Amino acid sequence: MLLPANRAFYAFIGSLAIRPCSEEVRWKVMTIPIELSAAQLAAFRRVFKMNARPVQPQNGRKVMLVGR
Repeated sequence: MLLPANRAFYAFIGSLAIRPCSEEVRWKVMTIPIELSAAQLAAFRRVFKMNARPVQPQNGRKVMLVGR
């Protein structure tokens, strides 16, 4: 129920979202944002204290749109 009916996503090879940001990870990012309530976001922040990373160069990685 959390995911939108349109489940199209972008796919690319990247790295972990935490330091050292060096592991190869297959990312899938939904094209339609998922909305959270303030309470849900607060609960997420209690569990995940650090949810940020430095911007990484694209380094020739390809970003693909999967589905529509």
